Amino acid sequence: MRIAQHSIGAAFAPFVIAEISGNHGGDYNKALALIEAAAAAGCQAVKLQTYTADTMTLPVHTGDFYIENPDSLWHGQSLHQLYEQAMTPWEWHQPLFKRAQDLGMVAFSSPFDASAVEFLETLNVPCYKVASFENTDHALLQAVAATGKPIIMSTGMASLTELSESVTVLREAGCKDLLLLKCTSNYPAAPVDANLKTIAHLRELFGCEVGLSDHTRGFGAAVTAVAMGGSVIEKHFVLDRSDDKAVDAAFSLEPVEMKQLVAEITAGWQSLGQVRYGPTDTELPARKHRRSLYISADVQAGETLTEQNVRSVRPGLGLPCKYLPQVLGRKVTRAVTMGTALSWDLLGEPE
Repeated sequence: MRIAQHSIGAAFAPFVIAEISGNHGGDYNKALALIEAAAAAGCQAVKLQTYTADTMTLPVHTGDFYIENPDSLWHGQSLHQLYEQAMTPWEWHQPLFKRAQDLGMVAFSSPFDASAVEFLETLNVPCYKVASFENTDHALLQAVAATGKPIIMSTGMASLTELSESVTVLREAGCKDLLLLKCTSNYPAAPVDANLKTIAHLRELFGCEVGLSDHTRGFGAAVTAVAMGGSVIEKHFVLDRSDDKAVDAAFSLEPVEMKQLVAEITAGWQSLGQVRYGPTDTELPARKHRRSLYISADVQAGETLTEQNVRSVRPGLGLPCKYLPQVLGRKVTRAVTMGTALSWDLLGEPE
């Protein structure tokens, strides 16, 4: 699978997406700084969210539209108030995308309704992201798939039946390149709820690339996802987690952490390697430091080798240790000093 100039899959280093979301706090310069910091951290892509409060929900501030959960990061607001605060103004998209592109990154967005898809098409985005809460909105899926561009979709709370239906809708509507992100739609998410073994199952079921949209704190889950075969990692990004205007700060990485994440998941991917036994090229010089058989006490010509005058020690330039039973009881053909590597030419014929 390719997105813009990037190839995505097991043969390539993980594709890291910095999710800006509403962490700009309504400040364009902060949004610009987030993109520049993502590039400096080594991210391959940045992602925005394209909606308005009115395209997302109704201007109702009570009842079903009020965030009542006291454990929610956004408790005490209505949905409309939250989205007013978190939205990325549409007029910012083009200059933010251009800045990301100038820095060598892919820039794209999550549309939340058909009007957002139409708008993003005018900016010629290279791909689309379907958010986990929208992955059962078949009309939105059809609108995104009709563009013919690669689609990244978070699984979130979708049941297997719902997810299968959504994938079918996307493919029947024209999606040829699909990537699914295992995602836990809790903010922040607990590692115990990540269930990363699902990554391999998703790949097997749907025959597509799979990654992780990570809402946990830290990056242990992201590194593990790569070990499980994840080829894309999406992580929320913030300049300063103490910024009270950054709506997703609590489960976002700061720039130093994002740089560390990129380094660790890249190292994790490199360490997967292939099925291999025996020394690597870099290990070859170390073979001489294995154990082998050495004369451990001076012996005279014709003297019998015993456990008192031959031992398995480092380094590894003598006979392999496995030959100790065949060596014991044989006589040496000449005088040998302690520290001599044992070799077959020092030994007489067995009696």
